[in-house]
Amino acid sequence: MSHPPQSKATSSVAQALAANRLGVSPVVFMVMAAAAPLTVIAGGATTGWAVTGVIGIPVGYIAVALVLAIFSVGYVAMSRKVINSGAFYTYVTHGLGRPAGVGASFIAVLAYNAMQIGLYGGFGKVTADFVDAHTSWSTPWWLWAFIGWAVVGMLGVLRIDLNGKILGALLIGEIAVALVLAGVHITHPAGGHINLTALSAISPSQLLTAGIGAVLVTAITGFVGFEGTAVFSEESKDPQKTVARATYIALAIIGVLYSLCALAMTIAVGPDKIVAAATEHGTELIFDLAAPYVPSSVLILGHLLFITSLFAALLSFHNTVARYFFALGREGVLPRMLARTSVRSRSPKVASITQTVIAAVVLFVYAYAGWDPMINLFFWITVTGGLGVLVLMLATSIAVVGYFLRPANRDGVGVGRGLLAPEVATAALGWILVVTLQQFHILLGVDAASPWRYIFPGAFAVAGLLGVLWSLYLRTARPDVYAAIGAGAHRGLISGSQSTQTTTAAGR
Repeated sequence: MSHPPQSKATSSVAQALAANRLGVSPVVFMVMAAAAPLTVIAGGATTGWAVTGVIGIPVGYIAVALVLAIFSVGYVAMSRKVINSGAFYTYVTHGLGRPAGVGASFIAVLAYNAMQIGLYGGFGKVTADFVDAHTSWSTPWWLWAFIGWAVVGMLGVLRIDLNGKILGALLIGEIAVALVLAGVHITHPAGGHINLTALSAISPSQLLTAGIGAVLVTAITGFVGFEGTAVFSEESKDPQKTVARATYIALAIIGVLYSLCALAMTIAVGPDKIVAAATEHGTELIFDLAAPYVPSSVLILGHLLFITSLFAALLSFHNTVARYFFALGREGVLPRMLARTSVRSRSPKVASITQTVIAAVVLFVYAYAGWDPMINLFFWITVTGGLGVLVLMLATSIAVVGYFLRPANRDGVGVGRGLLAPEVATAALGWILVVTLQQFHILLGVDAASPWRYIFPGAFAVAGLLGVLWSLYLRTARPDVYAAIGAGAHRGLISGSQSTQTTTAAGR
């Protein structure tokens, strides 16, 4: 099927994002909001203790932060060479070829949609419980989920820098509360003295024990979002510097914050009692431990910021999904209508609306079926999304090696950044993925024989295979589209000999 050529005027509106709108701070706010610090500290850490029974969650966060820092070395080096809102998809394309790239794009769309939509379960349930506790007005979780859905859908089509300002304000508030609560926990230790056992609770001998995979993927899920810096590269003021600085800043802040706050909770309750306390109190543990020592107004503010933390993550992941849809639509991998942007805000309007519709359908199904919003939607679906992002990071590390193995691509990039760091990241991420898949039933809290331990990971295998098959179809039926895969904003420049050159650069 042929497509009519676009005029310059149409192309500038339909297929271009707003350039030069995001500096380092807005990008950091955007990706850290996706990581949802207070949500991870209050929900992720406590769930990790309750599900795995492993005390060393604080060390788990530090270990994952170090692995992701090594991953980021090659990731950032690649971002300076290839500027595209498709991020993972584009990098895999340039490093491993178009079939692998399209396969990665299908995994990315599924993973980030899972992260975004799964958060609605937590947002709806936590908000409903808060309203019920303070007003005695009992409301269904799905009512608040759909209210959040409507606001996210509205903001998603507005200027990206406006989204950044909103997310920044919410993020500063939740980090401040998290640090205040951590300070209270540390200054009121169990037994009157600070016990740092949690820092030595994970020894090398435990790296192969049951539950460690759940700890690591739970920790990785808490970091998901930091890699989104490259997704906003086309809208950054200086992509060569903004992406690198934002990536390292976000990763450092998140890693230290998570580990500190998790450690503070073990100090307050006692390392030997943290698993039981997390099982009993759940997401309320961080607040309950501080309740005797702070005014009730602080706890109320903390709960409100917990809710806004979930909302901020919803909005940030919505923007990420929309830009993946946009990138794939612009290159013809998905319907080109997805590449149309708003005339006024230059946001990916159609892609944003598409993600909003998908979320509405899933929410309706969960509400109609009466499934548990916290376990079946929030927990199961978001950790599954985290697994998908882990797969993408592994594929990207391999792709970075493949890209920089070509001498023509190594200009200005040393062997350490272009080859050694991504090779180390590949080994570490590969090991984490293997252990995670082996112990995925522990993470879900289901029996080892449950089909769900295979269904969720299997969905990414199916998505990746469909992407590869679709790319092979495009190569045969629509070679012009196939040639432009991975070209990003320069798609319109590809024709004739230029197409051949791009094919060589991106791989067959």
